[in-house]
Amino acid sequence: MFAREFARTVPEKPAIIMANSGKTLTFGEYEAAANRMAHVFREQGLQRLDHVAFFMENNPRLLECEGGAERTGLYYTCINSYLAPKEAAYIVNDCEARVVVSSAALAETAKELPALCPNVERWLMVDTDAPGEPWEPYEEVTAKHPAEPADDERLGAAMLYSSGTTGQPKGIFRPLPDCHPEEPLPLMAGIKILFGFSDGMTYLSPAPLYHSAPQASVSVALRLGATSVVMERFDAKQFLELVERYRITHSQMVPTMFSRLLKLPDDVRKAYDVSSLESIVHAAAPCPVQVKQQMIEWWGPIILEYYAATEGNGFTFCNSEEWLAHPGTVGKALGAQILILDEDGNECPTGTSGTIWFKGATNFEYYNDPEKTAASRDSTGDTSTVGDVGYLDEDGYLYLTDRKTYMIISGGVNIYPQETENFLITHPKVMDAAVIGVPNDDLGEEVKAIVQPMPGIDAGPDLERELIAFCRDNIAHYKCPRSVDFEDELPRLPTGKLYKRLLRDRYWEGHAAPIV
Repeated sequence: MFAREFARTVPEKPAIIMANSGKTLTFGEYEAAANRMAHVFREQGLQRLDHVAFFMENNPRLLECEGGAERTGLYYTCINSYLAPKEAAYIVNDCEARVVVSSAALAETAKELPALCPNVERWLMVDTDAPGEPWEPYEEVTAKHPAEPADDERLGAAMLYSSGTTGQPKGIFRPLPDCHPEEPLPLMAGIKILFGFSDGMTYLSPAPLYHSAPQASVSVALRLGATSVVMERFDAKQFLELVERYRITHSQMVPTMFSRLLKLPDDVRKAYDVSSLESIVHAAAPCPVQVKQQMIEWWGPIILEYYAATEGNGFTFCNSEEWLAHPGTVGKALGAQILILDEDGNECPTGTSGTIWFKGATNFEYYNDPEKTAASRDSTGDTSTVGDVGYLDEDGYLYLTDRKTYMIISGGVNIYPQETENFLITHPKVMDAAVIGVPNDDLGEEVKAIVQPMPGIDAGPDLERELIAFCRDNIAHYKCPRSVDFEDELPRLPTGKLYKRLLRDRYWEGHAAPIV
């Protein structure tokens, strides 16, 4: 989030362009706004290693606030803009934020936070005169401060939270080096190299900036002096329009975005020039093999994939050529050794699924939660897991099976639903799909699919039979859904992750639910 050199040399160059409104923030404007916010934090008495929180939709002001925090040595937490008041308040309180900034777009939720977060010292709201005490208008407050840098600049960093799709979100805390903000974290340098980011690129950000990967990518783009086009929310057709209009070279996406693009009518897909694209990175969720194959056929071998949790305890990576030679892989480990272990801690044979552990892990902690931190480590403290399940092939490439918490146990058989979900999404009548275990008096659990049909497709018994038959003709019967329910939209985060817990809770109400 530090781009002072470009504010000096190319102050009028767009740093951020918002896709819908066209609102532009130049490098000069960004530098001035970030400096003013840094002075606000110092005026409030915040010092290095203190905490602040930002609760905003994709908004240029969010990036200004992050820039201010990164100049004052602060930990800043970006909060999921879709959370309810109590959910957002939990994160504000847990991260011990002293200042919170929100926006007019989220005012209905934000105005309930002060009563739930008594330890916050100051509340600012952007794009409005503010809804009354204790909220203050961001623009009025920052305008009182100079656009020049603070005297005691130190590097700050994000302290983000896990998505909470399987339980309460956890703050991911790492030691912060005591250095000037001109010196980026090593992670930023790694992203630049692996993702092929370059000084002359134009970056398209289609995902929410509260999430770790988009936040880091835009931060790197700013440090490179590159223009970032930020979508307020993802729309497949608009994505293609933006690529053509701005001659986009780089982007980071999630598999559900690929699926949405591929389900556009052929004439729409062919209507836009995407030849400017040089590098597309994807992660956040497993990508169905057919989906990725079709994307590589369409855009060429420019698609890169990595696997990593917000915890940053391990990292795998592969390019298109590697993936085509190992379809379905999420890559080989970089900087740490992968161990696939069974329930007893024994190493699994090649090709056999088990819990994924990384040895030589980064030194993250779950903020204020030593028990959860300890539970993520082995006895040596040097090997950690976030509970994902997968296997290694003979060449050391990793394949994801699912989260351990999503496993279905039906009649004593372990079933990981990711494979069935990945297959269902390839059906031409399916827009999105989730597979969960639901109560069965005889088997304990049985497999159920919950499907969002494509627009114009009638949901009902005929489609249910068609989808069950589609699965049974192609994958092992025990993995196939016994029934299919239909929803207008699944509770999926814009980051691509599914709030599967919300779906399961609905079916397990009144039953002894499986342990999550």
